[in-house]
Amino acid sequence: MPYKKPKIKKLYYSIGEVADIFDVNTSLIRFWEKEFDIIKPKKNAKGNRMFTEADLDNFFIIFHLVKERGYTLQGAKEKLKDNKEDTVNQIEIIKKLENVKGFLLDLKEQIKSQ
Repeated sequence: MPYKKPKIKKLYYSIGEVADIFDVNTSLIRFWEKEFDIIKPKKNAKGNRMFTEADLDNFFIIFHLVKERGYTLQGAKEKLKDNKEDTVNQIEIIKKLENVKGFLLDLKEQIKSQ
């Protein structure tokens, strides 16, 4: 999974930071912003997009549906429209399982090094 959880939580993330977190081009971030109405970044005086933690969560949902589950953009839009709550719950389960996996892998390495 190319999603890299940000090491430091911030109020706002630049488009470049969001692109790095998801390992995608900034053009894809702009495209998804236009396609999905759940992405609403704030813009500063210069017009630079400033994404919040909620925007990152929404990007993760879209990323999961499109890049990992293979949904088309239209399919992802329909899934979010019809049953966003179910999708969010599934993603939360996946995140928790990845945390458990990371913990177990760390534990395995500690046991090996003893």
